[in-house]
Amino acid sequence: MFLSELKTGEKAVIVRVNGHGSFRKRLIEMGFIQGKKVTVVLNAPLKDPIEYEILGYKVSLRREEAGRIEVISREEARSAWEGEDLAPLAEGFEDEEERLDAVMERLARERNHVIRVALVGNPNCGKTSLFNAASGAHEHVGNYSGVTVDAKEGKLEYKGYKFILVDLPGTYSLSAYSPEELYVRKNLIDALPDVVVNVVDASNLERNLYLTTQIIDMNLRVVMALNMFDELRSSGDTLDIKQLSWLLGIPVCPTVSRTGEGVDELFDTIIKIYEGASPRLARHIHINHGAELEKSIDRIKLLIQENPAIRNRYSTRYLAIKYLENDKDVERVVDTLANREAIAAARAEEEARVESLLGDNTENAIVDAKYAFIQGALAETYRRHQDIRPRRTVTDRIDAVVTNKWLAFPIFLLLLYIVFYATFTLGNYPMDWIDWLVGKFGGAVGTLMNDGWLKDLMVDGVIAGVGSVLVFLPNILILYFFISLMEDSGYMARAAFIVDKLMHRIGLHGKSFIPMVMGFGCNVPAIMATRTIESRKSRLITIAILPFMSCAGRLPIFVLLAGAFFPHHAPLALLGIYLLGIVLAIISALVFAKFVKDDDLPFVMELPPYRVPTGKAIGRHTWEKGRQYLQKMATTILIGSVIIWCLGYFPRSDKGVVWQQEHSYIGQVGKAVAPALDPLGFDWKMDIGLLTGVVAKELVVSTLGVMYAPETAETAESSAGNGDNDTALQAALVESITLPAAVAFMVFVLLYFPCIATFVAIKNETGKWSWAIAVCAYTMVVAWIFAFLAFRLTAFLI
Repeated sequence: MFLSELKTGEKAVIVRVNGHGSFRKRLIEMGFIQGKKVTVVLNAPLKDPIEYEILGYKVSLRREEAGRIEVISREEARSAWEGEDLAPLAEGFEDEEERLDAVMERLARERNHVIRVALVGNPNCGKTSLFNAASGAHEHVGNYSGVTVDAKEGKLEYKGYKFILVDLPGTYSLSAYSPEELYVRKNLIDALPDVVVNVVDASNLERNLYLTTQIIDMNLRVVMALNMFDELRSSGDTLDIKQLSWLLGIPVCPTVSRTGEGVDELFDTIIKIYEGASPRLARHIHINHGAELEKSIDRIKLLIQENPAIRNRYSTRYLAIKYLENDKDVERVVDTLANREAIAAARAEEEARVESLLGDNTENAIVDAKYAFIQGALAETYRRHQDIRPRRTVTDRIDAVVTNKWLAFPIFLLLLYIVFYATFTLGNYPMDWIDWLVGKFGGAVGTLMNDGWLKDLMVDGVIAGVGSVLVFLPNILILYFFISLMEDSGYMARAAFIVDKLMHRIGLHGKSFIPMVMGFGCNVPAIMATRTIESRKSRLITIAILPFMSCAGRLPIFVLLAGAFFPHHAPLALLGIYLLGIVLAIISALVFAKFVKDDDLPFVMELPPYRVPTGKAIGRHTWEKGRQYLQKMATTILIGSVIIWCLGYFPRSDKGVVWQQEHSYIGQVGKAVAPALDPLGFDWKMDIGLLTGVVAKELVVSTLGVMYAPETAETAESSAGNGDNDTALQAALVESITLPAAVAFMVFVLLYFPCIATFVAIKNETGKWSWAIAVCAYTMVVAWIFAFLAFRLTAFLI
């Protein structure tokens, strides 16, 4: 709890003082130190301020200031005493008040040993790798911006301290320019971590240090993790780390998150900073912006300081700098102040003065001054290798090929084909093994159980439904393996680069391609990844077209049908269906661009150096996705399969299996929607699969497995006897539906209503139900039209 929550006469022990530099320092100097007892003497008639007794003297604080001091109260100590074995603390204390004081002090020490650490850095600086190395978490590490689209939390215990690590999205600055910049800034201000770890790419110091200067402006407790330090060493360049630390006023710790080198030393330094390090290790500095700008900053800062309450949450110097940069978010803060008109007038005068003296506006002048500071600091500390000739790196050689104007697109298509070929060829063997095991398991269960509804539920509902989806696990793992390989190596950023011109022509941004490729895995995180797109227009259009990207949930359907109906050309069929989704996404972007108006922003995206992905990282990411797939089978697919079986099993009849299915509850639903889908060549069983696929696309295969269970049983033995490589379900589908209907079904599944999770994600990211409903309605119309065309064209060709 916080000091402001105590009532008159209550006692507590201080855990920690939160807040920004000068504000926090003032409270500590007044005696509000960890472990000290404090008593509420009285509340003012209007409940503000409040008088406290600490260290033998009385002091008054505003309630808002007291709300920044975390404490352990007597009541919390009493509750802990009753609910926890704290008997050893009672020894030597006969008085209950003394016992409670001892409990309070112990709990305060324990609570004080919990350190909240925020990881902040540029994209591709190794921030999430460091997070994983320290916390053991399994967050995906991609070699392009936009992988971390939300704050991820991990925990670590080290030397008696409990660390809560928060991995914030990668950002180049703390300006109000893009969603992730605002998100990071809001987290640093509102959540106020105990220590900020600024992760910096040692091989790209000048660009990375710009963010560092902005964090210094915020007057937070900061430690720099100079990451990828092995790359700086191998280049032959040298860096005076001690001098750089002194110039920046923050400790600098070399780390290699990939191997864990320097991570222990980093956390040792975090503990020292948290406990209050000596000035030799950390000192607060002001980035010098030049005499004229400093005059403007000081004038605005003094006006803001006339509002004492604002100092609880913000560094007033930081607010002054951002206000002079015309930061919209800070302008809203200043507009709440009593002297806002005076501050606005002062800014206008200072902007005119600076422009007349420096020949540039204050925003550009501040940016230039920060880079001048960075260049000066690096001139004193950084030395390049003696060989000053431009070095043609491995990355340069690879880029000369993969971004070549004639080779770029063929290489991209070839890589996609290799992925799909491997998905089929390598995945076919374990798929057959799993299918064989599922069949044997179903047969064994059927033999052991007595005839009746329970046996039918287990064999035809649970085993047939879940088993029909389980057989495609190898294909899912192979697909994710290759996607991880392209992401972690750095190729995905090149893919965005080569399609930027095409993206721009259809009203999108080159960065839109990254979420589109992520959509091949799952549409939900892909939609969340659009937060990294600065342009509102590009972001909304990208969200709208992402459902056309074939997610991993659709992959089992395509593998099932392509393997059954195109046995000799399955990889080409799969490549074709994925390319169809991309083409229709591009066409749809042109349509949506007519309805979304906004200014486009320039294409700014880093092309990181190629790196050899570690087997551990790729294996972990691949398994995480496989585990999620298995979890979905144990929950959504299992429940869905049971429900589908029940709806197909009741009401009961003795007129045969076929009559039973057609007149069951699910048969009635299928017959009801059949008129709308009959022109596409679907039978009512396929219609049911499409309906259940609204919940999760994997349910389509599960539904087909349940609905065609009788045919599956009949064809399984014959297909095995003929040496056919098809699974039992594939053989049943070939017997039951036509090739044109199968092609139309694949097209419809690709394009129609995304799953419920994607629908909700669209609403959350756009903030509008209307946008989510419009996108889903559009996909349904497009799906029907193109499935109809696919059905008619295929029928004509054969």
